[in-house]
Formats: sequence, structure tokens, C-alpha cells
Amino acid sequence: MKQSRLLPWLIPLLTFLSIYIDTSSALVVPWLKINRDISFHKGLDLAGGTSVTLKADMSKIPNDQKKQALDSAKDVIERRVNLFGVREPVVRSVFSARDARVVVELPGVADVKQAAALVGKTAQLEFRKVGDATASAEIEEKSTPTGLTGADIKSAQVSFDNQRSGEPVVAFTIADKSQKKFFDTTTRLIGKRMAIFLDNQFISAPTVQNAIRDSGQISGRFTTEEAKRLATQLNAGALPVPLSILEQKTIGATLGQSSLEKSLFAAAVGFLAIVIFMTVLYGWLGVVASVSLVLYSLFTLVLFKLIPITLTLAGIAGFILSIGMAVDANILIFERMREEKRKGKTPYIALELGFTRAWSSIRDSNISSIITAFILFQFGTGTVRGFAITLFLGVVVSMFTAINVTRTILRIIYRENSKHEI
Repeated sequence: MKQSRLLPWLIPLLTFLSIYIDTSSALVVPWLKINRDISFHKGLDLAGGTSVTLKADMSKIPNDQKKQALDSAKDVIERRVNLFGVREPVVRSVFSARDARVVVELPGVADVKQAAALVGKTAQLEFRKVGDATASAEIEEKSTPTGLTGADIKSAQVSFDNQRSGEPVVAFTIADKSQKKFFDTTTRLIGKRMAIFLDNQFISAPTVQNAIRDSGQISGRFTTEEAKRLATQLNAGALPVPLSILEQKTIGATLGQSSLEKSLFAAAVGFLAIVIFMTVLYGWLGVVASVSLVLYSLFTLVLFKLIPITLTLAGIAGFILSIGMAVDANILIFERMREEKRKGKTPYIALELGFTRAWSSIRDSNISSIITAFILFQFGTGTVRGFAITLFLGVVVSMFTAINVTRTILRIIYRENSKHEI
């Protein structure tokens, strides 16, 4: 079995880069024009902030449109929070047959009244006349009201224009009471652009092709995702859901810092316990596994910063759990090596056979963990999804360090003392 000549050089390079990224708050590479913040992003339970739970009044919304209406409200709130500049906000909807809620977590926002004012408004959709403006900034500055608003839209959905190679468009229907007003306005604007604004933010400025009475479509070379997003935004204006504050709470930064310190202490104790266990049980092989575990931690933290992952208590728990799981592969490999040595194999051959024959067990156990993480992420909410993400990343990185890092170090050590080749 041949060893890649690049690995002995790649591992020190990755280690150096990982230490640099893990200890830096900014990644600056002038010749690649990269300058980005890579500090750890802490969630509400670590950074402190405000959590607001909003209850949606669905009494006037048809049953088949309730889920869509709630998603529209969530989308509007999420956009508003992002515009406000809150870092790493979490906005999620919770829908059931008896209840509909939107939960908003705002790290770093300590003013409950400010948070409530930010998320509690109903979206305002309006159509404006563009004139001769072309750039987005000009449209926002020079556009004038037409009197058409979200209250005039009944519903919107993604469709596909067969006359334009099936490109995605947004088809909408107009409320009965507004059809005459819509027809008169669009008649005057045929051949001109009409801008769409949501909460005073410019969304799109399609050209009016024909007078619109009961239905129309918006085209603009959208991707499917862009068309879905615009349809959701239009529905947010067409289906305003009254929201009332059900619960609001503030988590102080001091409490968050205390939780972070306790979590890091638990991680350090767990890491030290694993190192002691491996060293006592496997001697210098355990020391090599511990070195691999250190590199595993460095590489995983790099991914947390670069992706980036918002760290919560549950996410840190997933990372701590993955540290323990990361050493499982080494235990399987070392036990297989012992078996081969008992059969009279030389250390170097026992190493190669141990890795080869333990691989199927390592692969299957890690795939099982990945499937579990995927299910948790797909069907979980909030902190459960954070746990799933960190667990998934930990499992993937542990496979790399166990198979490549530990193996490369042991190959170098054994090859220095063995003339046997495989």
C-alpha cells in the first residue's frame, strides 16, 4: 500500500493555517482581495440578547393558506432583522393545527422594547412609478406612489413562462375590489417600469407589458429561488398576519459568558480524560492518537469560523461529543494492530493491515452518525439543528484525522525502524 507523498507536508501546512485562523479575528489575504471577519459567532445563550415569541392570528386566513401566511410573516421579519443589522439572528416559524408562532432570537440586543418594535410590525407592500430612474438607488429616491399596495394582491405563486423558454416568473391574482384600480393604473404605465417595494425596500422593477385587471405576472430573468422569494414577499403583503407578543425574555451577557466558560471547562476536562485514557491503555500509540485529536480540534474550529457556525450551548455539546467519537476510530485501528502483532506480523505490516481491516467498521459507524445528524437537522428546530451541524462536522473531520493524520505519523515512525515495505 503506497503512502501519498503529499500528506507528510500537507498535515503541517494545515496545522499552521488552522492555528493562524483559530487565533485570528480577521482573515486578510490582500493578493486574493480577501478581508473578512472570522471571529466566533456566538448564539443568544452565549452572547446574551433578546428572545421574542410572536403569536400569529390566523382567524381571518383560509385554512389552505395558513402555513404560507406564517412563512410570509417569518420571511418579512427575517429581512427586517437583517436590515436592522443584528448579527446572527435566528428567526423560525412553529406551525401546528392549534397554534402558529414566530420565534425571533436577537443576540446582542438587550432592549426588549426595541426588539418588540423591530419584529412586531405588519409588512407594507406597495407599487411605485419608476420614471426614468435606472439604478436601484435612483429608483428608491425618485419613484412615486401609484396607490397600489399589498392589500390589492390576493395571492402570488411561482410559475413558468412558456413563451420565454420556460423561465421562472411570479404570477399573482388581484383582489376583486381592486381590479378596476389596478387596471386603470397599469393602463397608464404600459411600456414603463413599475417598482415593487416591501417595507420601503426596493425589491424589483418589472416593465408593464399589458394592462392588468384580475391577474398578471412579474418577469425579470429570475432564478427559481429568486422567484420563490419574491412570491413569498408578495404574499407577505397580500396576507398580512397580525402578530402579538406572546413571550419576551432577555438573557444577560454575564449569564452567557458564564455558560460559555462552563462549557469550555467541560470540553477541556473531557479532552484531558480522553488523552489520559488513551495513553494509559495504548502507551505511545495513545500519545499519537492524542496528537491527532489536537489537530482534529484545530481543524474543526476552523470550519466553525469559516462557514460560519453560530455557536450555542447545544452546538458546543455536539462538538464535545464529537471529540469522544473522534477517538473511536483510533481504538478500532489499534486493536486490529494488536491482533496482527499477535499473529507474528511486523509492526509496520500490522499498522497497514490494522488500518485496512478496521476501515469498514470505521466507515459504517461514521455513516450511521452522519445519518443521525442529518435527521436531527432536517426535522429538528433551533438548538437541535445547531447540535446536528457541529456533530456532522465533527464526524467528517474525525474520519480525516483518524485515517490520514494518525496513519501518516505512525507510518513515519515505523518506517524509520523497519525495512519491510508493502
